[in-house]
Amino acid sequence: MKATLFKEVGYSLSKLIHDIDMGEIGLPDIQRPFVWNASKVRDLFDSMFKGFPVGYLLFWSNGTGNGARQIGTSKKQKIPRLLIVDGQQRLTSLYAVIKGKPVLTDDYSEDHIHIAFRPSDLKFEVADAAIKRDPEYIPDISALWANGSSSYIYIKKFLSDLREHREVSQTEENQLSSAIDRLYDIQNYPFTALELSSNIDEEHVAEVFVRINSKGVTLNQADFILTLMSVFWDEGRAQLEHFCKDARNPTDGKPSSFNHYIKPEPDQILRAAVGLGFRRARLKFVYSILRGKDMETDEFSDERRIEQFEVLKKAQSYALDLQNWHDFLKTLLRAGYRGGEMITSEVAFIYSYTLFLIGKKEFKIQPFILRDLIARWFFMSSLTGRYTGSPESRMEGDFVKLRSSKNTESFIGLLNSIIDDTLTEDYWNITLPNELATSSPNSPAMYAYFASLCLLDANVLFSKLKVAELLDPSLRTKKSSTERHHLFPKNYLKKKNITEKNDTNQIANYALVEWSDNINISDLSPTEYYPLYVQRFNREELERMTYWHCLPDNWINMNYELFLNERRKLMANIIRKGFESLNR
Repeated sequence: MKATLFKEVGYSLSKLIHDIDMGEIGLPDIQRPFVWNASKVRDLFDSMFKGFPVGYLLFWSNGTGNGARQIGTSKKQKIPRLLIVDGQQRLTSLYAVIKGKPVLTDDYSEDHIHIAFRPSDLKFEVADAAIKRDPEYIPDISALWANGSSSYIYIKKFLSDLREHREVSQTEENQLSSAIDRLYDIQNYPFTALELSSNIDEEHVAEVFVRINSKGVTLNQADFILTLMSVFWDEGRAQLEHFCKDARNPTDGKPSSFNHYIKPEPDQILRAAVGLGFRRARLKFVYSILRGKDMETDEFSDERRIEQFEVLKKAQSYALDLQNWHDFLKTLLRAGYRGGEMITSEVAFIYSYTLFLIGKKEFKIQPFILRDLIARWFFMSSLTGRYTGSPESRMEGDFVKLRSSKNTESFIGLLNSIIDDTLTEDYWNITLPNELATSSPNSPAMYAYFASLCLLDANVLFSKLKVAELLDPSLRTKKSSTERHHLFPKNYLKKKNITEKNDTNQIANYALVEWSDNINISDLSPTEYYPLYVQRFNREELERMTYWHCLPDNWINMNYELFLNERRKLMANIIRKGFESLNR
C-alpha cells in the first residue's frame, strides 16, 4: 500500500486559536481572506454548542517556511508551519469571534463579527441594535474570552446587570450560570485535522481539496500563481490586492484605480500582466514558467525562475500603471460603453486591456490610433461573445497569431483582420437580428445597441437629452435616469393574449425613455401615447428619433410579431452604424 499523503491530528479549538494567533497556522494564498456572513458564523457556534460535528480541517505543511497569509489584521510572531486548505472560513470566523479581532471582508475592508447568546433558552443570534439593548442577551460573546479572564467574572457581571431589570431566582441563576459556563467551554471543542505533507505540490493539494470538498471553491491556476507570488514576490501580490481594493472605493481626487466599469479581482489583473509579459492565456503554462520550468526539457532551475519573475514584475508594473489603466478605460468610452451595467463580459474587458497594453508598450502605437483600434476590438468581442465558452483557448489562439506581428502595421492589421472576419455581412444581416430575438436582460446585443446610440449621439426616446448623458454611471438617484420602456405595454399585449415574459420582454419591444415618461405612458397602447409624444418634435427631429430608436413605418398599427421582426433588423443596422463610426 502506498504511503498516505497526510496524517491525522487532533486539536482543541483553544489550541487552534492559539496557533493562529501566534502565526503558526497561516492562511494560504490559494484561499482568499474572506469570512462568511454573520448568520453562518452564528450557525457554526450553535452547532458546536450543541456538540454537533462541524467537519474536518485540511492543513498543508509549509515546507518553504514563508509565503502564507495570516488570519486577522495584526502581525504574528511566527512564520506559519501549517497552511489552511479546507476550513478557512470556519477558522477565520472562529478566530475573529473568540479573539474579538477584525478580519478582511470581500471588499478588503476590516470588520468585526458580533454574535449574541441568550442563556435562558440557549439561543444564538447575530447582534443588532435591539439585542444589544436587551439584558437577556450576551450581546457579543467575544467578551466572554476577552483578556483570558475566567467565566466566573463574566457570569457575575451578567447576573448583576440582569437583576437591575428583573428578579432572578436562585434556580434560574444556576441555570444561566451553567449555560454561560458551557459556552465558555466551547474553546475545548475537539477538531480533527488532516495535515498534508510538505512534499506534495500545489496540483496535488488542489486535487485533494476538490475530492474531499465538492461544495467548496474550486482551486484554479490563478490561485497557484498568486501562491507563488506570495512565496517569491509577496510585494507583487500585495500590489495586485491594493490595486483591486482602490478600484472599489472612490477617492477625493487622488489618482487611483477606481472606475465605473469593473471591480477587478487580483487574478483578473494578473491575467493582463501575464498576457503582456508572456503572451499566454493558459495560466497552467504560466505557472510552470514561473516555477522555472523549461518548456522543452521539462527541467526546473532557480535561475530560470528568477528570470521569469523579472519578466512578470515588469509586465505587472505596466499593467498597474494608473495612466495606462485610465487610458484604457477611455477606449471603452470611445466604444460607447458608459459603465459597468453595460459590461456583459469581464473576460472581454481584461483581454482587451491586455491587447491595449501590448499595443502601447511593444508596438508604440499612437494613442488616438490605439484607442480606436481597441474600442473596435472590445465592441466586437463584447457583441459577439468572443470569449464565451473557452476564453483561455480563444485568447491563446489570438496570442499565437500575434507572434507573427513584428511591427506596428502588422499588429494593427492582424486585429482589424480578425474583426473583419468576425463581423461579416452575414453576421450583420442574419446572425445579429437573430441574436436580438431574446428577452435576456443582459444580452450583449442589447448593450451594443445602447453603446451605438451613444456613438451616434442619439437622444433618449421622446426627449432632447442624450442617451450618453443619462447612461452616465456617476448619475445616481433612487430611480434610474432612463428606463427600458415597453413600446407595446404588457397589459396591452395581455389583451391580445400575449402574456409570456419571453414574448412581452423581447429586446425589440424595449426603448430607452426618461423615467418620468415611462411612468406617464404606463399601460397606454401605442396608438394612444405615441401621437401625444410626437407633438414635442418637429419633422426633422421626429425623423432622427424614429431612426435612432428603430421604429418601423406605421409601427403603432403593426402586428406585434411583425413589429419585432422589423425592429430587430433596424436595431442591427444601428449597431452596425455605431460600430462603423469607430474610425479605422
